[in-house]
Amino acid sequence: MEGIKVNQIGVSFKGTGSFVPDQILTNQKISQRVDTSDEWIKSRTGISERRISSLEDDVTEMGYRAALAAIEMTDWDVKTVDLIVLATSTPNDLFGSAPSIQAKLGASNAVAFDLTAACSGFLFALITASQFLKGGSFKRAIVIGADQLSSFVDWNDRRSCILFGDGAGALAIEATSEFDNFIGFDMQTDGERGSFLNLPSKNIKDSIIDNIDFLSGGFSPIQMNGQEVYKFAVREVPIILDKLFKKTNYSSGEVDWLLLHQANQRILDSVGDRLKIPREKILSNLEKYGNTSAATIPLMMDEAIKNNRIKQNDIIAMSGFGAGLSWGAALIKWG
Repeated sequence: MEGIKVNQIGVSFKGTGSFVPDQILTNQKISQRVDTSDEWIKSRTGISERRISSLEDDVTEMGYRAALAAIEMTDWDVKTVDLIVLATSTPNDLFGSAPSIQAKLGASNAVAFDLTAACSGFLFALITASQFLKGGSFKRAIVIGADQLSSFVDWNDRRSCILFGDGAGALAIEATSEFDNFIGFDMQTDGERGSFLNLPSKNIKDSIIDNIDFLSGGFSPIQMNGQEVYKFAVREVPIILDKLFKKTNYSSGEVDWLLLHQANQRILDSVGDRLKIPREKILSNLEKYGNTSAATIPLMMDEAIKNNRIKQNDIIAMSGFGAGLSWGAALIKWG
């Protein structure tokens, strides 16, 4: 199907970028810390290794490097960027890391803010930025997904420490009146199941003076019910994608690529099977990076663009899912 002709403003997709830290933590190295093995991890998750941030590779630096690469692909003047949305659940400044990225880029004309939705974060941020562009408020936007989950992992918990890594990816998008390559989207949240995956505050009680208490800041490690999260993903993701196909008058057979949040290879394969999308159309790089939360979708997209798998006018079905619990889907046409 051709890009949808519209009278109002549409969205085009112009460039991608990514960044991962140099430190590589393999399954073999993890097995020196906890009782596990390369075969056990790979057979259950599909992950072989993940990247771990050094002191210099915080979310601001990773997000900046990914955004800069996306801007360089577009050949934009950075001063023409109007909007920067950073999807992250691990900012190095709880008041927001997007403004620091804006400053490092020199994007002085851009408004910048963080959006927190964990593993759904990049998809939610992309939808948010696209609505600003479609509404005519902005012309050019950079959407970044960056997370440093290694800082919040319990490295003695063999059930969860094997899953997560650090990284960042970015997507440059532009408003256009000629067509709309952002075909459709859907978003959902179920807070009743939020306890299945969270990163709670520690809530350590202390006292300022007599009779005036406060809760000291800080966070506990990531807490996850892996079995429930798996069941949630393999049930809800096919449903929301199928609903989106119906709403946009597309079918799964018209999809060139299925791009899911990179959480577990068994989830990716199961969703593809339920939608009758062949394995060769399912994009996956979690073997190298593990679950990088908000970074997984743009990190995978950048890799697929750079190695010429995703080509101009390809139809891409995306879904992000995770903590909240939250999940969403988007259908886009690359270009």
